Amino acid sequence: MSELFDYKCPSCGGAIQFDSHSQKMKCPFCSSEINVDALKSQDEALDSEAPDTMDWSIKPGSEWEESEIENMMLYTCRSCGGEIVGDKTLAATSCPFCDNKVVIASQFKGDLKPDFVIPFKLDKRAAKDGYFKHLKGKFFLPKVFKEENHIDEIKGLYVPFWLFDAEVDAAVRYKATTVDTWSDSNYYYTRTNYYSVYRAGSVAFDYVPVDGSTKMDDDLMESVEPYHYNEMIDFKTAYLAGYLADRYDVNANESITRANQRIKRSTEDVFASTVVGYTTIVPVNSSIQLQNGQARYALCPLWLLNTTWNGKRYVFAMNGQTGKFVGNLPMDYKKVVLTFLLIFVVTALSTFSVLQFLKK
Repeated sequence: MSELFDYKCPSCGGAIQFDSHSQKMKCPFCSSEINVDALKSQDEALDSEAPDTMDWSIKPGSEWEESEIENMMLYTCRSCGGEIVGDKTLAATSCPFCDNKVVIASQFKGDLKPDFVIPFKLDKRAAKDGYFKHLKGKFFLPKVFKEENHIDEIKGLYVPFWLFDAEVDAAVRYKATTVDTWSDSNYYYTRTNYYSVYRAGSVAFDYVPVDGSTKMDDDLMESVEPYHYNEMIDFKTAYLAGYLADRYDVNANESITRANQRIKRSTEDVFASTVVGYTTIVPVNSSIQLQNGQARYALCPLWLLNTTWNGKRYVFAMNGQTGKFVGNLPMDYKKVVLTFLLIFVVTALSTFSVLQFLKK
């Protein structure tokens, strides 16, 4: 079993957690506040701990199927001794028996330890407020979505990201046109001129993000961007207390393809913005050469909200640093039909009234 890493209040011994408002560790029992740097010694202990020994002793007849235990891990809470079952990417959670906020130390040893973390700046109340603000003005939204008790779950989660830096030498060729039109007393004229446009240069990229978790939808994670990476700080496990956290299960090498796609698309957009004065611009081909590339591992804050309607699950996300809120909403088609019928009836009555008036 792996050992859990928790933080105790020096005043009352209660479990403390990171507070997004004060940016300090705070005890929910006696309200004591502790600077995160004061807990640095616990982080240093991570590097000196011996690796886990995963020796199983199972009696004949009680073995798990390999597919059942492939992604299962068992953890022990230091406060109450309760056992927590989770998958291999679980990095921070709460004990289901005593609600102690714990960090799983083994997930942050060696090459698994993040380089940076962006601490939460917004709390659960802000996530709820963001949800209801997201619903405003959605006339065709099912009424039940506007009820607070319809939210199935709200959880604060640190999502693993790979941040890629690179220098790019690029060359892009475009097919462009200009179109002129004029007329005389007899004809309308159109003249189209065709051009070959070439752009070449260098662009530097810092912190191109690619989420490192297979659990997170890539499109959803790109939708909550951007994070302000200038506010990143060196990783300390104390920031995870009170939140869920996953470690990456997609490594840096496996993330390169997506990083390249984002860099290539951004490079082409930057170069295209310099091609002006034409009616149409179509890229013909591009050459992107990367150099001095490197990847760093960071944890970024995210609030996840789940709700269900008509048997379908809807997931919403809010950037825990900036408050940007995203998520698709369903439509109540009964409202759509009734609204259409109402408009049709009102239009028909109005037309009938006008015709009657003209007959007079």
